[in-house]
Amino acid sequence: MGILISIYFLIFLIFPIFILFSGAINTFSENFWSKAFSPIALCTYNLSFSLSFIACFINTFFGFLIAWVLIRYDFPGKKLFDSVLDLPFALPTSVAGLSFCALYSSKGWFGKFLIKNGIQVIFSKLGILLAMIFVSFPFVIRSVQPALLNIDKKLEEAAWCLGATPWQTFSKIIWPTLTPSFLTGMILSFSRCIGEYGSIVLLSSNFPFKDLITPVLIVQCIEQYDYVGATILGSVLLFFCFLFFLLVNIFY
Repeated sequence: MGILISIYFLIFLIFPIFILFSGAINTFSENFWSKAFSPIALCTYNLSFSLSFIACFINTFFGFLIAWVLIRYDFPGKKLFDSVLDLPFALPTSVAGLSFCALYSSKGWFGKFLIKNGIQVIFSKLGILLAMIFVSFPFVIRSVQPALLNIDKKLEEAAWCLGATPWQTFSKIIWPTLTPSFLTGMILSFSRCIGEYGSIVLLSSNFPFKDLITPVLIVQCIEQYDYVGATILGSVLLFFCFLFFLLVNIFY
């Protein structure tokens, strides 16, 4: 069993990452720094990470609230609502991008009203943010739900009997139990945002120094047969993401 797990781990995780980094290292002495930290690349890193963090925190906040409501309360249509939450997992991201274009374009349902009030969604950073929020929406919810479900309510009742306030019960009993699941959902949400391409390429104008993100820049390099540049950009993105995940795991 251990051998099978090791083979699976090597083939589907270690080898692809190793090939990516080795391809980038081979160009280290040539043009690694010029491609990895060119003005366009730095701008895309800044935009990708900043919007991903914003989308991640928005989904973390509302995802926790939705998970809490689903576990702690009963209401009409609960099963239907719970099922709809998983749709972003199954929906192709390019279709999600088309849906956003239909909603927020100048002829869309909401786009007409927003544009009249000076708010442009399509071909803007706001559109990218909305796409990131959509594709990463369920991760926090599905990570926190099982942990909330498994909390023994007797512990909460015991805390109330001892005179604890609702906030003290939450901070001392519930939150420590939820922290690992909460952080896992947050990391998954951020990861999904940072790697999103399909919906954003339709919503963004993809102009450098305006609303071009790193995954789109990587695909543009591939389309121009600049495989070395695509490999370098991908390795830099992967390195910073790994560093972020490592720090989260070390401190928690």
